[in-house]
Amino acid sequence: MIEFKTQRVAYPYFVVALFLFALQVVMGLWLAVNYAFTLPQELVDVFPFATARAMHTNLLVLWLLLGFMGGTYFMIPDESKTELWSPKLAYAQLILLVGTGVAALIGFFFGWTQGKPLLEIPLPLDFLVVIGALMFLLNVAMTIIKGRNFTMTQGTLMAGLVTLAVLYLFGLPFYKNLSIDWYYWWWVIHLWVEGAWELITAAIFAWLMIKITGVERKVVEKWLYVEIGLFMFTGIAGTGHHYYWIGAPHYWLWVGGIFSALEPVPIILMLWDTAHHVKKRKLTIQSPLIFTLAVGLAIYHFVGAGIWGFAHTLPQINYYTHGSQVTVSHGHLAFFGAYALLNLTVFYYAFSRLKGLTSFREILGKWGFWITSVSMFLMGLAFGVAGVLQSYLERVLGLGFMTTQLQMQLWFKIVLVCGLGFLVGVVILIYDLLTLKPATEVIAREEETAAA
Repeated sequence: MIEFKTQRVAYPYFVVALFLFALQVVMGLWLAVNYAFTLPQELVDVFPFATARAMHTNLLVLWLLLGFMGGTYFMIPDESKTELWSPKLAYAQLILLVGTGVAALIGFFFGWTQGKPLLEIPLPLDFLVVIGALMFLLNVAMTIIKGRNFTMTQGTLMAGLVTLAVLYLFGLPFYKNLSIDWYYWWWVIHLWVEGAWELITAAIFAWLMIKITGVERKVVEKWLYVEIGLFMFTGIAGTGHHYYWIGAPHYWLWVGGIFSALEPVPIILMLWDTAHHVKKRKLTIQSPLIFTLAVGLAIYHFVGAGIWGFAHTLPQINYYTHGSQVTVSHGHLAFFGAYALLNLTVFYYAFSRLKGLTSFREILGKWGFWITSVSMFLMGLAFGVAGVLQSYLERVLGLGFMTTQLQMQLWFKIVLVCGLGFLVGVVILIYDLLTLKPATEVIAREEETAAA
């Protein structure tokens, strides 16, 4: 059950985010079809690959951001011990951002785009996003000030949110010099996902650990200091692993390649330390499913973003793999682990509280988690094999692009099959979240069925 009624503001954010998540997966499946089969030109002309890719990647950004925002609106009243400053502003912000997203998707279909990957939305819509972000920051900041119950979790979250908003501004201008334009593009992309988003993930993850395990705040929050330090010394410096192709000094290759691998470390250490205290003090975890999602988040984050990211961004390897399907493999594993699973973990915690459930049916959620996790892992492997093949055929043997694509089609057929499995898992999770039932009701119904 929720303590503050304005936490209900988060619910429509979650519902919209889940719908956009499903739509993003459908767009991804269409992209896999484009890779796995040679489609008729008439079909390609109607719905070009570049349009579908822009929809897929921008839906990713939008649903994750809406999930973060909803999670923040659910978390901040609880942390600040006060009602949200302005629920009306939160609803207005949601309408603005969803309207902007719909306009962007329709615009992509008609070629209205800036052409920058992940930042394709046109400049007029960019300004609406900035307005929405300012509304969000104002609401959160005023709630924290109103509550006067300052915590390290709040501070880390606010630092991530402010950094997220400020960095977006660097992607607004268009620079005539392409190297400079891409330099600032990487500021947005890298320092979003490996900087600001990392702080947001760490803060929300810490709050969840405190809530579902009962471990003392000081045990969990000490790792937030480590996360902020690594953001300063690895998140920023780690941007350099993208600089190989834009003519920056060569020392950035080593700095970027080595430091960026350390970013996921605090979260997995936070999980390990929390689990150690749970076992030592014999504490009861409120929801095994939510804890399982949190464990999956930390492990996937460490493997997908940390190990796999480090492996392919080392200069000697990145020379061959940059921009290949190896990058796509890393991106899918990292985004799913670090951010998609974070949202799903928050959704399960928040939905159960919003529906007043002290315990809830977990079987569907467990199926959904394992199906999506295994499907994504296999998909990442298939992307990785396709990327290694692509790097060797194109960049070692010097074969043409289309010749190489034909040799990769088998692996994209595997990606498509894994993607269909992933969609099944996503549908299960969405259905389960929207129809969450109390555990006692499920048990009673099973007993009645057995008696009949």
